[in-house]
Amino acid sequence: MSLSATPEVDRRPIGILGGTFDPIHYGHLRLAEEAREHLGLQRVLLIPAGQPAHRRSPVADGCQRLAMVRLAVENNSFLEVDTAEIDSLQSSYTVPTLERLRAKLGAQQSLVLVLGADAFLGLASWHRWRELFGLAHLAVATRPGHDLDAGAMSADLVSEFGQRLAPGREALVASGAGCILPFAITPLDISATAIRQTLAAGGSVRYLLPDGTLDYIHHHSLYRVSR
Repeated sequence: MSLSATPEVDRRPIGILGGTFDPIHYGHLRLAEEAREHLGLQRVLLIPAGQPAHRRSPVADGCQRLAMVRLAVENNSFLEVDTAEIDSLQSSYTVPTLERLRAKLGAQQSLVLVLGADAFLGLASWHRWRELFGLAHLAVATRPGHDLDAGAMSADLVSEFGQRLAPGREALVASGAGCILPFAITPLDISATAIRQTLAAGGSVRYLLPDGTLDYIHHHSLYRVSR
């Protein structure tokens, strides 16, 4: 009698990338893709914010932004869309989102919150920010050749950074949460604000975001654009 082998558990971390995605563009997608590659992630969850706590209301509504994200990642099996913040009527805060994912995926699963450098430098202003480290690792995207500037961090964040800085991506597998790991990405000077402004002025944004997303924008006349 032969015994079937026990399926091997994937121990690689799961990445988490949140944002308003108003609209999603190649800067977001390259960040997710390069984070997956550099950090050894099994997949990245893209989480469109419902009502962002730190920003004004998005121009496109939640259903529209969710549809654009889905179109953008439909051909990449390593990028998945999480709809929980869009589905919720509450303001979107990162700690409750991580608590939900932690409860769903288990205490042993390594989670990696992917942030840009600007977002990380302002981390001390976030709601319940210290609790982030008990729920996930933080991976901070930087420009090549540019280290994070401790002089731009609050004193509290400098302390956390000094204690939690990881030597390499192996630390993301050794524990489920608690490390900070900077990583360099390809610099792309693309912003959702600039895309919206260009569209409103009647300009072209082709090659700044996926064709499927752009077609959706045109079809629904988002950002005051028409064919």
